[in-house]
Amino acid sequence: MSLRIGITQRVEVAASYAERRDCLDQQWTVLVQQLGLTPVPVPNSVDNAASWLDAMALDGYILSGGNDLSCLPSPTCPAPERDRTEQAILDHAYDMSLPVLGVCRGLQMMNVYLGGSLHLVEGHVATRHAVTATSDDARFTDYTVANSFHDWGVTLEGLAEPLQSCLTAPDGTIEACKHRQRDWIGIMWHPERETPFTQTDIRLIDWLFRGNL
Repeated sequence: MSLRIGITQRVEVAASYAERRDCLDQQWTVLVQQLGLTPVPVPNSVDNAASWLDAMALDGYILSGGNDLSCLPSPTCPAPERDRTEQAILDHAYDMSLPVLGVCRGLQMMNVYLGGSLHLVEGHVATRHAVTATSDDARFTDYTVANSFHDWGVTLEGLAEPLQSCLTAPDGTIEACKHRQRDWIGIMWHPERETPFTQTDIRLIDWLFRGNL
């Protein structure tokens, strides 16, 4: 039986229908299934997220991109219900020692959850840039370049104490980090937006959820 991985969803407002919609890039399903895992979209509007997570008994989580955190000044497309859902996921994953991959907003959420801060960055929207390893962790040493789609980033000074920097961008901001005591990894690039998916991303995600390196 394949591992079941919960994937959080962005919130989009369809004004003409007066609807708030949970949305997920279909490429996430393609990528997760290519890894032999079963994707499970996580809803943002259940009455009790903690009870839902307990009942689903998933094997790990991906915090996907999209939506600024509501705590930021003048956030773009904030979704407080998503913030609460992802906070519940991190509570649950920490207590159950479950692996978590935070992607872009997911790394930001992980950092803020653990006591870190975010900062506006320039030159990180719809581009690619070099990345440099800041640890000898073999999961990251093969990365040399990453895509980039974010306005908010994490500096070394703003990195939460439980997290360790693994990759940085040319401006010194964090591109990847890992938790010192849990199987949590945060990355600022989007593996689902690579065509085809890269072997470095496939190896990284496979290691996180299966322990294969």
